[in-house]
Amino acid sequence: MSTRGSYRTALTYGAVGATQAPDLMTYPPEGFAPSESRSRIGHGDQRFETAVTQALTWQIQERSGIRVHVEEQPDDDEVRYNPVTFDEDGVPIAPASIGTPRVEKFAPDGTPLVTAGTSATLTMHAFGQTVQAPVRVVSIIDETDRKGFAYGTLEGHPLSGEESFVVERTPDGSVWLQIRQFSQPSSRKWQFVAPLLRRQQRVMAQKYLEALRGD
Repeated sequence: MSTRGSYRTALTYGAVGATQAPDLMTYPPEGFAPSESRSRIGHGDQRFETAVTQALTWQIQERSGIRVHVEEQPDDDEVRYNPVTFDEDGVPIAPASIGTPRVEKFAPDGTPLVTAGTSATLTMHAFGQTVQAPVRVVSIIDETDRKGFAYGTLEGHPLSGEESFVVERTPDGSVWLQIRQFSQPSSRKWQFVAPLLRRQQRVMAQKYLEALRGD
């Protein structure tokens, strides 16, 4: 489902792209708590390609019980989003900017793949209520053996920060899903339930890792 709305809304944190920093777990952005999870989800080139397609079509989230509502981005080039650019070591070499036209790509079945600048609202059931979490894709990881994306939080999200979902292929042919994030409660309201937010993050990380396992 697609809607229009938050493509102009600013991200709620400053360290855009930091989920790709090699030292995230040691030196996270100040005030943010990092986490990293990794699980083997299969073996072989076909498994890798399938998992990449699943990751880039929001299936990790949807298979974890989250409804994903992708927002349409206008054709006006002035609002196009160019993500942070990284070198092979994960070091940022160019900042995010507005103005570069977006190139859409599609899965074999015609489903649009995630692109930088895509905004979406993630809807889930947590804390006995329905919670909506607006996000924007801030980077696409497109290396030979590492592919995925990262999204950052928008206003209205319970958390402030970033989360990445990367499918990796190791030299022995094993396929892994890696999830990295850093976050803090987005407002005083959510600070009061910070321990519950952390627990929910752990629960969701486990669901994410299981979402692509065994396919």
